[in-house]
Amino acid sequence: MRLFTLTSDLHGELARSAHNEQFIKDIEAVLGQPFDYREADFSDYGAAGDIIYVRTGGTEAIFKEVFAGHEGARVRLLTSGQSNSLAASMEILSWLRLQGLDGEIIHGTVEEAASELLRYYPRRPREVSSLVHPFADLGILDGKRYGVVGHPSDWLISSDVDYAQVREVLGSQLIDIPISELVELVKAGKGEGRGAVSLKPLNEPRYGKPITGAGFDESLAIYRALRQIISTYRLDGLTLRCFDLLTALGNTGCLSLAMLNAEGFVATCEGDIPAMLSMAVVRQRFGKSGFQVNLSRIAGGSFLFAHCTVPLDMVTDYCYDTHFESGIGVAIHGELPIGGARIYKISADLQSCIDEEVELYANCYEDNLCRTQVLVSPSGHSAKELKRYFLRSPLGNHHILVI
Repeated sequence: MRLFTLTSDLHGELARSAHNEQFIKDIEAVLGQPFDYREADFSDYGAAGDIIYVRTGGTEAIFKEVFAGHEGARVRLLTSGQSNSLAASMEILSWLRLQGLDGEIIHGTVEEAASELLRYYPRRPREVSSLVHPFADLGILDGKRYGVVGHPSDWLISSDVDYAQVREVLGSQLIDIPISELVELVKAGKGEGRGAVSLKPLNEPRYGKPITGAGFDESLAIYRALRQIISTYRLDGLTLRCFDLLTALGNTGCLSLAMLNAEGFVATCEGDIPAMLSMAVVRQRFGKSGFQVNLSRIAGGSFLFAHCTVPLDMVTDYCYDTHFESGIGVAIHGELPIGGARIYKISADLQSCIDEEVELYANCYEDNLCRTQVLVSPSGHSAKELKRYFLRSPLGNHHILVI
């Protein structure tokens, strides 16, 4: 069985080879045979039974590049419960479905993954999850203005939207703003005041490097610059191509977005426009902030969601850590209240959505995931149905968790 791998340069903690990963060794032990490792060489990819191991997040654009010329291949994506492997696979699968192509995600325990790897399943009609419904909140964002600060991140390959369609369906306007404008404001020390959010003092991160006072001040400078952009362009919210700030400023936008959401603005990361619009609809429908999440792991009836920023008005407590992928900046580990919640997301074409009730039953804090981590279980439908949605027909990567 041939194993091809996708690994992002953002995850420097992972060696290029998957040979020595415990997850892979455990699968080989159950299979009773080793993989034929092809690593990142996709030149002869496409044979029956070929497996792509999505080792990390940030690999979606890499997949598009290596997949070119292999469009007839059946795509089988092996994922782990670490390093945003599952989240990236969901974005890839969503993109494949938009192209009318075939694919599946293999995720679960080592035994479950091995069983799926051994199954060469037949082609079947394209699935549409029973949890996906037509989007009916037409005009709900009438008159609203949302900024796109920088383009969507390169790995959001299934998240393009038509700006004219956004105006027609939702009634809102999208305004492109160069990321350079934000960077220049930060470097010049320009921006508006702190606003209404009272922040906790710095703490020693559990997993990341120590955060200096200067680093914390730089995060606040990003916040002030974003507030200036909101004021200048008369925005109701924005999405930020935040990973560009790692190199341009040596910092992240995690704290800024946490504060902006708490102040009533819609603020999402990675330049994800469908996530921003989903969060905006959540605010209009429920009058609440939403938590933009990656699905990191499915285990039985439990779904683990995580991200490095969370609205500060959603949490019962929080502390600071560094951004997971880069190990720099100021990220948020938040504790969310236990109880009823919902998962919401609009598709990139604005035609469908998922609005599923869940139960948030635990907060986690692991070292190999984004910093705010919650465990949920389904309420209205079975775990099997929700798992099938995420692994067969997800509406992209990021979803919005509403408390």
